[in-house]
Amino acid sequence: MSNLVEKLPRLGFLAAGYAVVGGIFLFGFAYFTVSIPDPNAYVNSQATIIQYADGTEIGRIGSENRTVVTLAEIPVQVRNAVMAAEDRNFYSNRAVSPIGIARAVWNNLRGGSLQGGSTITQQYAKTAFLTPERSIQRKVKELVIAIKLENQFTKDEILENYLNTIYFGRGSYGVQTASQVYFGTTVDKLTTAQSAVLASILRSPGLYDPGFKKENSPRLEKRFKYVIDGMVEAGWLEKEKAEKLKFPIINPRVTSGALAGPKGYVISWVERELNQLGFTDEQLMIGGYIIKTTLVKEAQEAAVAAVNKEAPTKAPENLHIGLVAIKPGTGEILAMYGGQDYLKYQFNAATQGITSGGSSFKAFTLVAALEEGIPLTSVWNGDSPKVYDDGIGRAYQVNNYGSESWGNMSLLTATEKSVNTIYVPLGMKAGLEKVVDVARRAGIPDSVEMIASPSVSLGAASPHVIDLANAYATFAAQGVYAKPFIINEVQGPNKGILYQGRIQAQEVFRKDVMADLTYALSKVTTSGTAAVVGSRVARPTAGKTGTSNDNASAWFNGYTPEVAASVAFYRDDATQSLNGIGGLTSVTGGSFPARIWAEFVKGYLKKAPVQEFPAPANIGGTESINFINSVPQMDPALIPPSPSPSPKKKR
Repeated sequence: MSNLVEKLPRLGFLAAGYAVVGGIFLFGFAYFTVSIPDPNAYVNSQATIIQYADGTEIGRIGSENRTVVTLAEIPVQVRNAVMAAEDRNFYSNRAVSPIGIARAVWNNLRGGSLQGGSTITQQYAKTAFLTPERSIQRKVKELVIAIKLENQFTKDEILENYLNTIYFGRGSYGVQTASQVYFGTTVDKLTTAQSAVLASILRSPGLYDPGFKKENSPRLEKRFKYVIDGMVEAGWLEKEKAEKLKFPIINPRVTSGALAGPKGYVISWVERELNQLGFTDEQLMIGGYIIKTTLVKEAQEAAVAAVNKEAPTKAPENLHIGLVAIKPGTGEILAMYGGQDYLKYQFNAATQGITSGGSSFKAFTLVAALEEGIPLTSVWNGDSPKVYDDGIGRAYQVNNYGSESWGNMSLLTATEKSVNTIYVPLGMKAGLEKVVDVARRAGIPDSVEMIASPSVSLGAASPHVIDLANAYATFAAQGVYAKPFIINEVQGPNKGILYQGRIQAQEVFRKDVMADLTYALSKVTTSGTAAVVGSRVARPTAGKTGTSNDNASAWFNGYTPEVAASVAFYRDDATQSLNGIGGLTSVTGGSFPARIWAEFVKGYLKKAPVQEFPAPANIGGTESINFINSVPQMDPALIPPSPSPSPKKKR
């Protein structure tokens, strides 16, 4: 035992020796295998610019908050403040600080976090060329790149690149943008005190930016003093001047930026679509791409203006308003409104949220009926309530909106008035599977669950706003379905075309069926449930309102020959009613959604010539056909005391 004790020190030295040799070997291997990426690739990287179809800029993704400046444009006091904060011997020391590394190793051996008293050269190497991963391998790469940088570039070049690369918080990369964000001025006009503040913050914006947290203020003031003292100690600032310096006023942190307001929903959706095409977040951050979208500036502005004008005031926070407009026949998304401010709520009401489609789905039932030869002149009974077999032997009660009984009427009038007790048997007569098939062909994706039951005609399914907008675009294009898309072109930094969007379209409905459908839906906007549209828009319009059970959602889906659009209102919880919002006892598709739709179309097409819809084809002739008793009803006595929930009031 005593011999073992005596040998322990020697074993420890041996182990240490092997570790040193191993470390030297590892470092040597890394030195010859790790190369420096292009030093200008990050510093001179550019934001990805997103444009409207006409080339006007919408916004940017990534490093838009960086403006590269030369070292000559950066005042000496700014450089000195940064060196006082981060590396006071920058011009005299080596790229790697042995003392800093030793301190980091000691901390890591004690179980602390991986760290290092990094020199400015190391920080630049880490920021510009490496991932944020905290591992020994990454640290070795950092050291190797730092050493190679120092061998290939002057200290001035390294400092210039560092000051254009480092992150100062608030989305600002580089000292020029940080000057504008924090003090509202350019770097060449910074005072010594302002320079010291920026130098203090860059160490960790989350810990020192007072706009981020109030408790950061005392930390920043202490760090500020440290920087000023360091400048005095190095001889870069006279002590008398330092004593007179006052802590400067910092601009408040504002909730604005690249994603602020409604455009944030557009930018985030474009980014998502680019990811789907294979462009990574990292590429978009620094790649300098130009993304030309299908969005039309006039359409997007009209959409935002329409919501701002017609949306209810004092609405609950969980009210969502979504709008999507699509060019018929091409699938090009012309406008998108996903919410009021993306920075406050990162949920796109136009593309992410789902809600019951309500009577919006009656259009699919009408198409199925027309394809089966059931004409608009056919006569049905619209009394309320009625009871049908739900397909599995249960009683399915159907009520009209307001429990109104309409008596006998034509299918054309039933469409105009959105009569539930006619549309449920109409779907059953045409074929419930057929109704589902029509919806799929029109553009309702497979991801939206649809069941071939009597409730399908009343919109029990829950689509996205973009889904119904595209389905109605198929109707506007006289039966031509086109896959919706928003990315028209991606250009690389050298203006080369990296991706070209294309129209993917096919005819899915007969033109005569579409002509009669459009004729019926045009009556909805002139004298039906969305008459407000006809009174406001002086051009041919067609569409369908949609109001779900207990007014949990409200839609208007409509089109002109030039554009199709859907507007939806709904809340987070499908059990919460829209009633009472905006002072309305009942919020239906013919209220706020139809008004917003009308204002959007008016604004977007105000300078466009009027186009007409095709004349009706009169499928099945103009003679009235009696379908009143075509679908048997169940005995009302079979209605259970507490019937299973089903859509009762749709309009």
